[in-house]
Amino acid sequence: MNSLIKFLKKYGSISTETENELLKKIQLINKKKGDFFLKQGQVTSSLLIMEKGLIRAFFVKDDKEYNSWFAIENEIISSILPLYAGKPSFENIQFLEDSTGYWISVNDLNDLYRKHPELEKIGRKMAEELCIVLEERITSLHTESAEQRYQNLVKNQPHLLQRLNLGHIASFLGITQETLSRIRKR
Repeated sequence: MNSLIKFLKKYGSISTETENELLKKIQLINKKKGDFFLKQGQVTSSLLIMEKGLIRAFFVKDDKEYNSWFAIENEIISSILPLYAGKPSFENIQFLEDSTGYWISVNDLNDLYRKHPELEKIGRKMAEELCIVLEERITSLHTESAEQRYQNLVKNQPHLLQRLNLGHIASFLGITQETLSRIRKR
């Protein structure tokens, strides 16, 4: 649990009292490669902060899988619409490696936010960071060529290239595996 507290403290200070209450509410979970955190059509009421492992979010259209995002160590996992709007998820969230993470229900998290403003501030900073990542992703998909998107992945997330198969990378970039192979040869 020390790695979780250390991670959270990157966003702000946490009192010992807050730290102790948070640790009472969090559960360490282990998942196997292929397990799901969330399936399309489900509603979730929890968040996961990855300690170790790799996750992908994907949706299925016309029997084809499309990767939306990936998450690794020290990243937050959930799906916003089911979590905060109570709507069924349009995506699946699947573990691509044996993984370990810190699980907390959104009700417990909201209770902690009410009692501990410093934790709410940390949560806000993390949410802002995620909004920036999402906006950059949307902008990239609409304004950059496939080659530019690949080069950005190489530059900004080279660790993913070592952990993902080419099919997952191509799907994430919005291209075919053949197009990805041509880009990589250049």
